Parts: sequence; structure tokens; C-alpha cells
Amino acid sequence: MADNKQRMHDFETQPLQRQEYITAMAHLYRGELQRSLSWRLRLDTTTNWAVVTTAGILTFSVNNPEFASQTLIAGMYANLLFLLLESQRFRFFDIFHSRLRMIEENFYGPLLRRSLESPMADWGRCVAEDLFLPHFHLSLRQAIRARLSRVYAPLFLAEIVGWILVVALHQGQPGDAFLSQTAVGRVPGFVPAILVLGLCVFLLICVVTAPPVPRLREAYGMGRLADPSREVPELDA
Repeated sequence: MADNKQRMHDFETQPLQRQEYITAMAHLYRGELQRSLSWRLRLDTTTNWAVVTTAGILTFSVNNPEFASQTLIAGMYANLLFLLLESQRFRFFDIFHSRLRMIEENFYGPLLRRSLESPMADWGRCVAEDLFLPHFHLSLRQAIRARLSRVYAPLFLAEIVGWILVVALHQGQPGDAFLSQTAVGRVPGFVPAILVLGLCVFLLICVVTAPPVPRLREAYGMGRLADPSREVPELDA
């Protein structure tokens, strides 16, 4: 037992060799790359669900105009669920992607240039703190804004425009008020209108009020570590 404690003490006091450091960084990079790819696949899966759902709903609405209004509204809120799910997944993906970028910019980049100077001097400490106490770099609103601008905006736009056209062309009589034409069966016309308008307002608020996605160095700033509300509960949940 004493010999084991002595060997552990000797290991801690011995300086880390260059080859050992490079080997450890290579394994860390491979591990973080695998986790990043895993979350990237989850993002792609949710995106595929949203695209297929939107295409199916638009096709069904064209072929069945009598059910088009309620179908398009259901599709909008289905995409909203996909957007919320994908935004949360995007927050997890960003954790590992940010670590990868830190390692690539500050370890592999200087190594390939054969330069010992990293662009960010304390990058190792920042990554180590993130490993000890993982934190989200993005808020949910920031993630919603990012995924909305990259993927979901055209999907929502197609469904909303389709709903307006369906209401204007296939329901009610020409010259009727718009709210009277939005009625679905016995459901008053203001209910579908409120659902569509509420969705638009929610998306607009997320886009307008969400701060821009931080740069890599800003994401690893001390302000991020001082925000306990962004602590990650379970990275691989």
C-alpha cells in the first residue's frame, strides 16, 4: 500500500513529457469529436422529421382543401415542437463543438504551423474548467434563433402562407371577413387566428430579443462560468 501511494505521488510530481501531452490531446480530441458527431446526427434527425412533416402536410392540404386549415395549423405546432427539441440538442452539440474548435485553433493549428504560441493563451484552463463543470454556451432563445434562421424559417413560412391562401381561397364566401373564413367547423374563427398569430409572435420575440450567438472566445469567458443557470445536468441524456 505504501509503495502504491509512493508511485502515485511520484507520478503527480513528475513533469508531463511532450509526447505524453500530445498523446493525451489526441485522445481528448477524438473523444470530443465522437460526441460532437453523435449530437450532430441527432440534429439532422430532427431536421429531417420537420422537413418530411412539412412536405406531407402541404401535400395533404393541397389534395384535401376542406381539412387544410386545421392540418396546416397542426403542422405549424408540430414544427414548433421539433424546433424546441432541436434547439435543446443544439445547445448540447455546441458544448462539444466549442471544445473541438478550441483544441483545433490553439493546439493543432500552432502544431501544424510549427509554432509554440497559441492564439488564446489560457485556452487550456478554459477547456479544463469546462470539463470539470460543463456549462451551456447558449441560452434556449439563442439556440431557437440559430436553428430558426438556418432551417425552420422557410418551413414555417411555407405553412403560414399556405394557411392564408387556404383560408382566402377555399373557405367562406367571397367578401366575407377574414376571421369568419378562418372558422373550423364549430370552432370560432378567432381561435385558429390566435393560434397562428401567437406562433408568429413567439418566433418573432425569440429572433428579436435573443442575443447574438457568442464567439468562441466570448463563450469561454468568465461571464459564462459565473452563470449557474446554464450548468449542464447530464451531457449524454
